[in-house]
Amino acid sequence: MRLLTSAIAVSCLIASSLAFAQDRVVNIYSARHYPTDEALYSDFTKATGIKINRVDADDAGILARLKAEGSASPADVILLVDAARLWRAEVDGLFLPIKSKPLEDAIPANLRAKAADNGGNAWFGLSTRARVVVYDKLKFSKADVDSYEKLADAKFKGSLCIRSGSHPYNLSLFGAMTEHLGPAKTEAWLKGLVDNMARSPKGGDTDQIKAVAAGECGVAVTNTYYLARMMRSANPADKAVTEKIGVVFPNQSSWGTHVNVAGGAVARYAKNSDNAIKFLEYLASPSAQNHFANGNNEWPVAKGVSFDNPALKAMTGGSFKSELIPISAVGMNQVKVQQMLDRVGFK
Repeated sequence: MRLLTSAIAVSCLIASSLAFAQDRVVNIYSARHYPTDEALYSDFTKATGIKINRVDADDAGILARLKAEGSASPADVILLVDAARLWRAEVDGLFLPIKSKPLEDAIPANLRAKAADNGGNAWFGLSTRARVVVYDKLKFSKADVDSYEKLADAKFKGSLCIRSGSHPYNLSLFGAMTEHLGPAKTEAWLKGLVDNMARSPKGGDTDQIKAVAAGECGVAVTNTYYLARMMRSANPADKAVTEKIGVVFPNQSSWGTHVNVAGGAVARYAKNSDNAIKFLEYLASPSAQNHFANGNNEWPVAKGVSFDNPALKAMTGGSFKSELIPISAVGMNQVKVQQMLDRVGFK
């Protein structure tokens, strides 16, 4: 009898230990594919003892997987790198709205989801990339391109390079423009962009920067993330490219430069929701926010965070006026924008 009692006690102890081990984990589905983020993950585990299991995919792949897995999904945290996809996932009910004072205190209201019925937020922005204009310094000046609206001016006919209009970065920018200008003026502006193109949209943001330096086009649109990466590169060819171009943060005298948001959320069916919230709170901490800036050339979003990234500081002196419209408004304009793009022939 004593042996049986001891065996039961040992079994209970083992079961308890296994349960505790399982509790010390957080499962992340991440669209962030940056090697520099490895330090973030390891620092979190060192600080909390919580092990990270990670699945990497692009935004669309992650959302498709969450829908397919349903309530059986092991995901606890979702990290996405586009505002439109964050909004879409929220609308599709893939996130669990949470209440967190550290996150609410750190993240500005326009960079997080609107409060849900329970008072929580479905997602929080964690870093941003400004959508800026680069230009050929031999052909144009800053004053020529100090607003997005000016890109549709006839003076830029045959001069504009830009990636696909349907890429999430551009869909978010165009969704923001729709909020600022209204649908009719935005569609006319998009038609002006098409009329000014030096070539059909192709390639990524880095390709647009290189095309300006090569003289293929006079102006282009890019995210600061890509430009900063080239500015900090040890490759002489990248340095040569950045020396030929100028950069403008548009609309500083009006509503501010458009920023795209990379953010995080707790998965709707998270099994380790407490650990998931701890991880998101960690990403909003000064040390993690500083890492986004210095390690990955992104703009931190938490209030009062300073950084030392030389490329970001060289662009603006370290700060700029960004637009303050809610990301949800940008997301809700996506379908409308795609219809405009089809009508004006913006591929």
